[in-house]
Amino acid sequence: MTGRPARTRLFTRAFIALGIAELCYFTAAGIAIFALPLYVTGPIGGDEAWAGLAFGAFALTALILRPLAGRLADNYGRLPLLVGGALIAATSLGLIALADDLVTVIALRLLAGVAEAAFFVAGFAALADLAPEERLGEALSYNSLGLYLGIALGPPLGQALVSLGGYPFAWAGGAALAALAAGLSLLVGETREDAAPAESDRRLIHRPALPIALGFLASLVAMGGFLAFASLHAVQVGLENPSLALFSYGGVVVVCRIAFARVPDRLPPLALGAAALVTIGLGLVLVASWPSPAGLIAGAGVVAVGVAFSTPAFFAAIFATASPAQRGVASGTASAAIDLGLGIGPIALGLVADAGGIPWAFGVGAVVAVAGAFWTLALRRRGAGSARVAAS
Repeated sequence: MTGRPARTRLFTRAFIALGIAELCYFTAAGIAIFALPLYVTGPIGGDEAWAGLAFGAFALTALILRPLAGRLADNYGRLPLLVGGALIAATSLGLIALADDLVTVIALRLLAGVAEAAFFVAGFAALADLAPEERLGEALSYNSLGLYLGIALGPPLGQALVSLGGYPFAWAGGAALAALAAGLSLLVGETREDAAPAESDRRLIHRPALPIALGFLASLVAMGGFLAFASLHAVQVGLENPSLALFSYGGVVVVCRIAFARVPDRLPPLALGAAALVTIGLGLVLVASWPSPAGLIAGAGVVAVGVAFSTPAFFAAIFATASPAQRGVASGTASAAIDLGLGIGPIALGLVADAGGIPWAFGVGAVVAVAGAFWTLALRRRGAGSARVAAS
């Protein structure tokens, strides 16, 4: 820790610019969430298993590169990764418009994983730099609005763009938003204030975060399966506007993050994380057992309530184990769970959906979420993530 006085102001220009840049980036990702499964099963000619593979392929490269991105963010700063990641995302999205086979689509999704590793890890590390320590949970809640507003706004925007100009128009719109995120990142500037880690502390994995990240992973496997197949399930149950389920999901997360922004700073993070996992599981059970437009919308809302608290809770617990010089690596380790969850979830649950139907896939996701809740409660009893530690 440095000797400078603690900052209590949260809404600085850099904090706001970071949030808007992430809104643009994740709105572009939201366009892909809506369009990609339909694009793969439509013009490309794949089935649901291929749709799950294409959706989750980006997570494979992101998973491999996140620890390296975290170390680079600690060594060289957050800004190069923010700008570079957003530009790579723009390239990936723009080139999908030219793809006409599954191999090319999957290759471009692997490229998107490079962007995800750089932008996401640097964004969370920058957030931890900018937020007052005693308001980190609140900062995580507000900052993540960019992610969930993007998930809420991206699907209907993607549907509108497809209606106006077809899938190429949607991919071009996503690329433009990602490029805008790169420009806005320049307004954030460099946020790293501490010196780079010593040569003796150049680890790629923040080991104290690993047990907590497993609980986080369970929430992301369940959430990833829901996001990957919500549009297809909406079509199957007869929802007139297929993007409405994802819009409702994202909207509920946003409302909860605003209304309850200070809750993560007032409750034990692992207890809150376990409760969030149980809520996600209940929402998926509702969607699976009530195959109708009303059941999908209601279940999406319940899932969203759980997701609204899961990320701030688990990231707060993980950052509590890291010193300022370890924030990039801690962010890389924690966000690797996102890649695993959004990769394993759609791929594994896609196989379940192909064999037994999408409701069965949602049911398996619910089981994973509840198992994660038990694991997280066990960690809490052991005292994991309860106090900030100094660099070792």
